[in-house]
Amino acid sequence: MDDVATRTPSTAAFLKQLQWAGMMLAILVLLAGPVHAAGNVAPASILPWWFWPLALFVTCFFIGIVAVPAGIGGGTLFVPIIGGFFPFHLDFVRGAGLLVALASALAAGPLLLRGGLTSLRLALPLALLACMSSIAGALLGLALPAPVIQTALGLIVLGIVALMLAAKKSEFPHVAQPDRLSSALGIHGVFIDGASGRSIDWQVHRTPLGLVLFLGIGVMAGMFGIGAGWANVPALNLLMGAPLKVSAGTSGLVLSLVDSSAAWVYLNRGAVLPMIAVPSVVGMMLGARIGARLLHVLKGSVIRKMVITLLLFAGIRALFKGLGLWV
Repeated sequence: MDDVATRTPSTAAFLKQLQWAGMMLAILVLLAGPVHAAGNVAPASILPWWFWPLALFVTCFFIGIVAVPAGIGGGTLFVPIIGGFFPFHLDFVRGAGLLVALASALAAGPLLLRGGLTSLRLALPLALLACMSSIAGALLGLALPAPVIQTALGLIVLGIVALMLAAKKSEFPHVAQPDRLSSALGIHGVFIDGASGRSIDWQVHRTPLGLVLFLGIGVMAGMFGIGAGWANVPALNLLMGAPLKVSAGTSGLVLSLVDSSAAWVYLNRGAVLPMIAVPSVVGMMLGARIGARLLHVLKGSVIRKMVITLLLFAGIRALFKGLGLWV
């Protein structure tokens, strides 16, 4: 009881910080739209050169805070928001998006590993297949016209919203019997839930189906540059039966491996601009470290509603922009 009492003030403080972060991110998203629209009427030179890098840094800082506890990866929010509200070509946004997702995963990784929320045995087999398919996805994405990718991105983001709304995630799913493959690979573990103080033993099942699913996840991660945390977490939690927090933590490790593979394709094709990538990555890494701490004390539902709202707005804008209905 004493431990719970001592955690309550810090939890309340974290919740307050998260609410402020969400409000600031929403304000930035809403303000970016008019600024971008104004750029189509007036010359871009009315803004100083440092405005867009600074706006990228601040936006990515708040994206990093909310992305890690939600387990969706920074790229899932970065690409639709930056691609929809900033005046950059979508190829450059996707290239930076993979680096951003990679940065958020690497920044949060050490904290999650120390807390037992990341499983190497669970992540590595899945990441191996997703890495290979993400390269094919990146090559396909760069070969398609930008409006096609923009439209498909809008549909994918709206699909993510529908998935997040429909999925009934289980905090601690019950797996009665692991399958043979997971037993052979030794995929099981134990972690201490920071919110309840409970020690949780876990194991997984349906591993072969999970491996096949991660092949498709890798293709989408490379094609759209959004990472794949939005798909990783439901696959690990709902399909394979890993606890929700272990799924979110392991998703970050999978992202770091998959996104690094696809990012090389964008780098080789010259689709990574330092002016876009550097402030985005720095802001994301700083925000992700705060988000990794929030994962220990927050329930996923606290941040889930805010993420869904942002993705819904960004997905509609990306879809309309790809169809030429929104400049």
